[in-house]
Order: sequence, then structure tokens, then C-alpha cells
Amino acid sequence: MDIAEIGAKIGIYFIPFLFALCFHEYAHGWVARLRGDNTAEQMGRLSMNPLVHMDMVGTLILPLVSIVLATPIFFGWAKPVPVNTRNLKNPRVDMFWIALAGPLSNILLAIVGAVLIGVVAKYFGGVVYAKGMIEILKAFLLTNLFLAFFNMIPLHPLDGGKVLARFLPAQINYKLEQNEHITSMVLMGLVLTGALRILAVPVFWSAQSLLTLALGGFGIS
Repeated sequence: MDIAEIGAKIGIYFIPFLFALCFHEYAHGWVARLRGDNTAEQMGRLSMNPLVHMDMVGTLILPLVSIVLATPIFFGWAKPVPVNTRNLKNPRVDMFWIALAGPLSNILLAIVGAVLIGVVAKYFGGVVYAKGMIEILKAFLLTNLFLAFFNMIPLHPLDGGKVLARFLPAQINYKLEQNEHITSMVLMGLVLTGALRILAVPVFWSAQSLLTLALGGFGIS
């Protein structure tokens, strides 16, 4: 892979990925503020600036290495947005919505991406760069859906673990949180072994469904 190809892949995959991560973390902080906790805002994390959310390994090194080596799984993460549960009126319920905000924000972006693909295909199909723009939007769509499905895996420290906590007895959830270092190792093992490829099934099905609806809405079959 030459430098030009690497640069193109960074533009197609890494930049949409970075935007999706920032929007995901911003959503957590925004909903936390709505529920009574402004810790993220006070710490400068209620921002779309990637520098404030960046984890050197998860946001930069691992994704870029995945692009350069053309690994089958494009994977990464950002620093979690801090939440002080003492500021929440109903921590159990509020944390459910704060956690859910991240994956939902990525689903929202995926829908926006599908609609924009429809707009480009309908009104700019004859433009020279239309095909390239559609490829970038498809990568954006898939990246957001992958982040949404991955983060909804019901294990701590992922958002899915915090969403599941809303429906578990407090003692059981406490034990799960205390052992999240173990589930973190399990998740990393799933990544390294390629087991997360199973997420491709719901991701591509959802992407195809969104594209079908979006293109159909613009009268494109």
C-alpha cells in the first residue's frame, strides 16, 4: 500500500470514525448535563474537538495501524466522558439514558449518512466526485452502525453494560462493575481473535435497510 492509498483510506475511514467517536462522547456529556451533571462540560469534554476525547492507543494508534495493515476489523475507542452520579436525581435511570445516548447518537448519524447518500445519488449523480462522496458516506454509515452495535454489547465498561444495569439487581450490577477489568480483557480477546466479525451481520443488514429506505424515499430503486 503506497502513501497515496494510505492517505485515501485515512480520508475514507479514519476521519468519519473520528467524527463518530466525538459525536458519541458528546452525546453522553450532553444527556448527562440534561440529567443534572455538568462534569463533562466543566472538564471541557462537552465538545466536538477530537483532542479532548482522544485516547492515544484507541483513537489514534490502533485505528491507523488497522488502516495501514488493512486488517479485517477497523476498531478503536475514545476516553469515556466523566459522569458524577452524585449530581443525578435518579442515578439508576439517569445512567441508563446517559449510556444509551452514545449508541443512539451513532444510529442518528447512520440515518443522516443514508439520507445524504440518497441526496447525492438523486441530485449529484453526474458530478465527477459523486462516486467518491458516496463511498465516504457508506464508510460513515457502516462505522456508526458498528460503533452502535459494539457499544451495546451488554458488558462493562461498554454502554451496553450500563444500559443492562437498569434492569439488574443493584448487588449483581455492583459485582459486574467491580470485575469490569475481566470483561475488558474478554472484549479485547474478542477483538484480537476476530470474533467481533459476527457484528458484521446486524451492521450490514441495518446498513442495507437504511439505504433501501433512503434511496426509496428519493425514488431510486
